[in-house]
Amino acid sequence: MSIISSLLNHDDPFISMVNMCPVLSTPIDWKETSEAHVFVADLPGLKKEDVKVEVSDGLLQISGERNVDNEDDSKDYKWHRAERCRGKFSRSFRLPENAKADEVKASMENGVLTVTVPKQEVKKPEKKVIAIE
Repeated sequence: MSIISSLLNHDDPFISMVNMCPVLSTPIDWKETSEAHVFVADLPGLKKEDVKVEVSDGLLQISGERNVDNEDDSKDYKWHRAERCRGKFSRSFRLPENAKADEVKASMENGVLTVTVPKQEVKKPEKKVIAIE
């Protein structure tokens, strides 16, 4: 089968690659407001207990695991397509210098995680005039 034919096929190679890689299928938006850096992650089907948010050494890490559905093995069924991402995922973001890493807050509602990192004013280095001897 030619490359073009396979690209036009319903078995889209990009979609297959995204589904094999949980990191690629864990979209996270990062926006900056005047008060904070806000990270919003789509985590459909996950509960807050399935997700971990950590801050360490200026790095924000969002991780968790999407488990395989616990289906009754005694049922007689046949998979035709499995496109939902399963497995562990982890995303990391280097926080900017103005982030208040000790005041990070996270909330989750309807499978959407929102992590808010307040901002602080960064002190600019003072200029010091050095006398030339």
